[in-house]
Amino acid sequence: MVLALAMVVGKPVGVRQALRERVVAALNMETPTLYIFSGLPGSGKSTLAHLLARHVGAAYLRIDTIEQTLRQLCAIEVQGEGYLLAYRVAADNLRLGTSVVADSCNPIELTRREWERVAGETGAQYVNIEVVCSDRREHRRRVETRPSTVAGLTLPTWRDVVEREYDGWTVDRVVLDTCGRSERESLAELLAKLPVSNKPLPATRAAQPNRKRAASRRGRRD
Repeated sequence: MVLALAMVVGKPVGVRQALRERVVAALNMETPTLYIFSGLPGSGKSTLAHLLARHVGAAYLRIDTIEQTLRQLCAIEVQGEGYLLAYRVAADNLRLGTSVVADSCNPIELTRREWERVAGETGAQYVNIEVVCSDRREHRRRVETRPSTVAGLTLPTWRDVVEREYDGWTVDRVVLDTCGRSERESLAELLAKLPVSNKPLPATRAAQPNRKRAASRRGRRD
């Protein structure tokens, strides 16, 4: 902080103003957030994760995509390799200050704690988000009628979903029920439920005068 302010002293007026704005912007930089999605196939998890990533401008990591790529390129039976790769890619982005949406079933305590560890080691915030579909018939309909959006991926059957291992929760999380809600309604509810610390910050005041001056210049040109 002291070094940053020292850089401003003794500079011409225009340079000082620009440097002050850059210092203020840096001090108000938003801490990146790791949005950790969990939920059974067909719950609406991936749709909502994709919408959130677009809304907040976060990097989007989908375990289905990573695992299917491993199967195709390496001809292996994937176990935990997809998650391990995703942890590393997420960490790289978080260290750059980029928020990350992690889209996976995340069904067991082990993977849930690992995602949280990634956030802790990179100095990022995190929030657990569990997506559910409370209506069993609606959930089954989705599972049996949805198309695959990952090339080459065989989707699970309803029986696969019902019999899937899925641990109970031991930590706080945001729970969102997508049953009877549109995509837009589900996203709006999720944004409303997110803790304040995990919501995107508004533009800093330091940047606002620049926008006003730019608008004024455009007005003069028009």
